[in-house]
Amino acid sequence: QVQLVESGGGLVQPEGSLRLSCAASGSIGSLNVMGWYRQAPGKQRESVATITSAGSTNYADSVKGRFSISRVNAKTVSMQMNSLKPEDTAVYYCRVRRLIPGNGDYWGQGTQVTVSS
Repeated sequence: QVQLVESGGGLVQPEGSLRLSCAASGSIGSLNVMGWYRQAPGKQRESVATITSAGSTNYADSVKGRFSISRVNAKTVSMQMNSLKPEDTAVYYCRVRRLIPGNGDYWGQGTQVTVSS
């Protein structure tokens, strides 16, 4: 069973920075996608940034140029968030999709990010 441990959320002022990390335990496969999603109050959960096991990344338009996702190792991803805005306030969830071998879809418990003065 795959488990995800998230860290790094908190309260930051506008234009500040935070780094989120997500460490997976268990088998996430040789081909997988790890990423961060977020859900603000009253809104649907949305994709923020993803990275494949090959290193390809994808970002939401709203965070391009401000957020950067990277692989620390095969089972850990980090996302650097700069120039944070109040509209970035949300619960951020780590997700792992195992593609090969087999299929699997796993979510972390979420970490709160609040951007406020």
